Amino acid sequence: MSTPESKTKDKVKKLLKAYGAYWHCPVMNGMGAPTLDFVGCHYGDYFAVETKAPGKKPTPRQEITMAEMEKAGGRPFVVAGDEGLEELEEWLSYVKVREETRYD
Repeated sequence: MSTPESKTKDKVKKLLKAYGAYWHCPVMNGMGAPTLDFVGCHYGDYFAVETKAPGKKPTPRQEITMAEMEKAGGRPFVVAGDEGLEELEEWLSYVKVREETRYD
């Protein structure tokens, strides 16, 4: 049975595959530093995605993790249903075009 969050994860996976981004979904077991649902790299740029069911928001701990990623130069995203998906796609497209035209 698909949950609303798993449907969101499927949308993110499809988008990341379409852009050829490297990504993985860490399996958290309560040990080590917290992270988000997806962690990846696209043309050398680090990104992470927290997925939520439509209308849901990140937890305070997830907000702290995203702030730490941004401080280190990474790009975190929140995708809740379709909300945030367009922003992620725009970033993936921008990074791809930037890289492809870097040496023109």
